[in-house]
This record gives sequence, C-alpha cells and structure tokens, in this order.
Amino acid sequence: MGDTAATALYWLALVEHELLLFAGVFFLIGAIDEFAMDIAWFWLRLTGRADTPVLNRREVRYRQLSGRAAVLIPAWQEAGVIGDTLTHALSVWPQEDLRIYVGVYRNDPATLEAAALGARDDGRVRIVVHDREGPSTKADCLNRLYHALQQDELREGREARMVILHDAEDMVDAAALSLLDRAIGTAQFVQLPVLPMPQRSARWVGSHYCEEFAEAHGKAMVVRNALGASLPAAGVGCAFGRRMLAQIAFRAGRDAPFDEDSLTEDYELGVKVAALGGRSRFLRVRGEDGQLIATRAYFPGQLGPAVRQKARWMHGIALQGWDRLGWTGGPGEWWMRLRDRRGPLSALVLLTGYT
Repeated sequence: MGDTAATALYWLALVEHELLLFAGVFFLIGAIDEFAMDIAWFWLRLTGRADTPVLNRREVRYRQLSGRAAVLIPAWQEAGVIGDTLTHALSVWPQEDLRIYVGVYRNDPATLEAAALGARDDGRVRIVVHDREGPSTKADCLNRLYHALQQDELREGREARMVILHDAEDMVDAAALSLLDRAIGTAQFVQLPVLPMPQRSARWVGSHYCEEFAEAHGKAMVVRNALGASLPAAGVGCAFGRRMLAQIAFRAGRDAPFDEDSLTEDYELGVKVAALGGRSRFLRVRGEDGQLIATRAYFPGQLGPAVRQKARWMHGIALQGWDRLGWTGGPGEWWMRLRDRRGPLSALVLLTGYT
C-alpha cells in the first residue's frame, strides 16, 4: 500500500512539474513579446510617431457632420444606466444628423421605460423593441438595430455615412462624434481609446480593467496602428463606414454584418475590415484640458460577471478566433494576432498548471 501511494505521488509530482514547465515557457514567450512591444513603442515615441495631438473640444462640439451618423446601443436589463447614457449623449452631441438606435427586448419593460425617459422626446433617438425575448447575443441585438437602420434609410431615401457602436453604460466625449466623422472620411474603421472608470468599491475586480486598457489602448493599439496591422474593435467608441458594414454582410452571405455565432463579434469585425482591404485608424487625441478624447465606462465590478466576461473574451479571441480568422497577413499582422491569442492562452495554461 505504501509503495502504491508513493508511486502515485511521484507521478502526480511529475505531472505538476511538466505543467509548470509548460506554463513557464508561455510566460517566457510573453516576456519576450512584451519587451518587443516596449521597444517598438519607445521607438515610435522617440521618432515622434506616437505623439498625441491636441484638439479643442469647444471648436468641434457643434461642428456639423458630413453625413448621417447612426449609433447602435444594445440593451438588456440596463434600466439603471441607459437613461443617463442617453441624456448625456444627447446633451454633448447636438448635431441634427445624429441618430441613436437603442435595442430593447419585449420582456424587459424596465429598460424600455428608462430609455424612453432618457430620450426625452428627442427625435434623434429611436427605441427598437426586439421581436424576440431576451436575453439573446449582443450580435443578434445589433443586427436587429442594423435592420431598423436599413428601414429608415429606405424610408428617407438617404444612407448613413457611419455606424458607431456603444454599450448602455458608456459616457461619450463631447468631441468624439466630430472626431469620428472627420476620420471616417479617410478610413473604414476608426477606434477611440476606452477608459474604464475606477471603482473604489471594486478595486480588485472592476478597477483592474483600468490597467488592462491602459496597456492596450495606450501602447499596443498605437504600435498596431503604426505597423498597419488590423485593429480589433473594442465594441464601444468605434465607427465603421456604412458601406464597409454592408460589404462585410455581403461577403458573409448574410443580411447583417454582426456574426451571431461569434462570442467576440466586435473583435472579429475590426479584423475583417483589414481583410477586405479597408483602412483602420486608432485615434489617440487629447482635448484642451489634457484629457483623452475617449469613451469612459464602468466595467463589471463583481467577480461573477467579470469572470463570465473574461471567459467569453478568452474563448472568442484565443480559441474561436484562431479557427475563424486564421493567420492571414504579413509578419506584423501575425505578431499582433499572436499577442491577441497568447495572453488568454497563457492564463489558461497557468490555471491548468496550478490545478
């Protein structure tokens, strides 16, 4: 009995050693990757290619748009935030060519009521009630909003110029709409920085997103933009050329551009723009007060929702994205896609090694 137990412990220790060695290799690759990213970012800073321009918000806030801008906001059980989000957006974006489409579900009357109160009879807001009960996927709700946009375009005889994605809790910047409108004239996809709001009541859960997005949108996206690699959409604070979305839907053989089979449809959408030959831009611009022109939002502050969100990102980007997107493009593109998939896979290996 003693020999059997000793043999079992020996094999258990051997397996643990191998798993930890495997995890160590991943972290070594990750360290080399981060060092290379730091070197690239410092080089861009030294050569002036990573400088952040300054824009006066007051000068662009009331600038008329070059065409119709459609903002799509899917909302499921967002009664606590959607009203404030709409009130804020309508107050800082006064342009007449703005249209905000809010997608709610027929079995979520609280969100419908809050959205109606937040809209305050502003004709620039259209609340779209989904014809199915929620919750469904975010891509499904976005496609319902896209179809509502198509119906408005047919009725008015006028096509939108750009489509902007936001979540129900986003606080938009006063200069963001004009900045996106100007940038979409020379690109088919534009991403603004995303700044998670610090949460004193959730320092270990909600506030860790601040570090994560500071790294991604303060350095990695800048390097990606300089390399000409595809830019993954964050799903908020990003704009797509209207015709590019139509082209993505046509190439996929669907009547809408958002893939309901994908767990990270926003990430894939940004990559697809580059695959179709479209130009992508990451705009890191500061206002006259020194603050970034960015989307500010609260991320999950409780462990359960945060774990579910991170698990969806891990599965959608590292595993599902590997199969769906492949390894197209040149060395710069391969490096960036490896970064996208290396991080979640390293976390998975770490968990496996210690369990």
